[in-house]
Amino acid sequence: MFVLELTYTAPVERADALMDAHVAWLDEQYAAGVFLASGRKNPRDGGVILAAGVDRAAIERIAAADPFSSEGLCTYRITEFYASKTVEGLAGYREQPPA
Repeated sequence: MFVLELTYTAPVERADALMDAHVAWLDEQYAAGVFLASGRKNPRDGGVILAAGVDRAAIERIAAADPFSSEGLCTYRITEFYASKTVEGLAGYREQPPA
């Protein structure tokens, strides 16, 4: 599983101008079954996405395709972790770390 933290590197007004394209990109990843949750950070200096079902190389390609990223509005910090404990609704995403 991955936590994608994006941080704006440009004024938030530039992000607002690309928000429709960003949301369309998010929708594509939800439809593909990759994104599980997403939203703005508070304070509003970026956002957070929870993703699963792909490997590190794929998640890096997906993040690079975000209009916010490709237009130079943000940077991504990608953290991979093993979701060894979850709520029941996310039980299908539980993983055990390698031995």
